[in-house]
Amino acid sequence: MRQPPKTSSATSIILLLVIQSMIGGCATIERDRQMVALDMATRGYQAALRWGDYERAFNQLQPSQREQKGLPPAFANLRVVGYDLVQRPVMHADGSAVQTVVIDYVFEDTQIARRLTDRQTWHWDEVNRTWWLHSGLPAFAATGPR
Repeated sequence: MRQPPKTSSATSIILLLVIQSMIGGCATIERDRQMVALDMATRGYQAALRWGDYERAFNQLQPSQREQKGLPPAFANLRVVGYDLVQRPVMHADGSAVQTVVIDYVFEDTQIARRLTDRQTWHWDEVNRTWWLHSGLPAFAATGPR
């Protein structure tokens, strides 16, 4: 009976390295997909706020936040006039991402320009393969610094 050829330790190491690089490559591809999805989510959220589609922006909140409360009444009188990215989204290993924006807005009845800095925290939903806004809608204030 013939014995199978013995595998050298060098061949085993090379095989192990190939397998590890394939696994690492899959992780990189998944991270890239998440980054593209995050870019789409944050751009969609920005567009929703800029165009006054506050219901669409509201629907990007985590589902548990949408169940607890509806769209704040102040949004009925709000117009976003500027939305500037201060810090691009930064993804973290725990499935979260953070970006910072500056939003200029007015309330239609007063026409007083306001500005706020919004630090947005997004969370990756592995089941639904989407990003949800975890930090909530911006805290638009009718009074405060101009």
